[in-house]
Amino acid sequence: MTKYRLLALDMDGTLLTDDHRISKKTGEAIRDAREAGITVILSTGRAFENAVPYAEELGLDSPMVTVNGSEVWKKPHQIYIRHLLDREAVKRLVALSESHDTWFWAYSTKRQYNRENWNADIDSEDWLKFGYFNEDKDVLGSLWKELRVLGGLELSNSSPDNIEINPFGIHKASGLRTVCDLIGCTMSQTVSIGDSLNDLAAIQASGLGIAMGNAQDDVKRAADAVVRSNNEDGIAQAIWEYVLK
Repeated sequence: MTKYRLLALDMDGTLLTDDHRISKKTGEAIRDAREAGITVILSTGRAFENAVPYAEELGLDSPMVTVNGSEVWKKPHQIYIRHLLDREAVKRLVALSESHDTWFWAYSTKRQYNRENWNADIDSEDWLKFGYFNEDKDVLGSLWKELRVLGGLELSNSSPDNIEINPFGIHKASGLRTVCDLIGCTMSQTVSIGDSLNDLAAIQASGLGIAMGNAQDDVKRAADAVVRSNNEDGIAQAIWEYVLK
């Protein structure tokens, strides 16, 4: 019998192949984990509406951690708690994107914005996450430095070419602690699997942290184990070789 009660799966670069599919073998392994009594959840930087179709595909009626922990759902379509960015901080983040001529996106509780469709009244919406994308490493490095100086923000990424910004102290690990309270387990009974810096806190805080073969180097170094890539059924390997052993 496994000692783990909760299995938290990142989506992009982890659960999903590069063409955004859940492989047959991965689906089978997730079913095996659920049959062993493990609660399987999605823990993602995606907004709820972009994540829930995959939860439904897997038949999951369990909690969800979305927008890097800014939202925790008791089950699909039933919000439990939200953590919001300060609106003045969002204004500063938009200004930074303009001064660095950088693509950005912003998730509010109403809709998803980006640089091309930006027409938001910041003061009239509640903000969950902000992000930048730039393939120029010098520009991205300057943004990292300026954001650290601003302070009061939780910084991570979902790829080496972006920066993701949440309220300070809000990340996937904080979301998983809330889920643990909901289902009655501890972080030591949790397994987290991911590939990017927005998975790092959860991988470090969980009883078992697993990095994908395609993960960023910092994530691999922090993990207890490294499995095959998202295109090579790494999730199935993690479940069968580590979670259910």
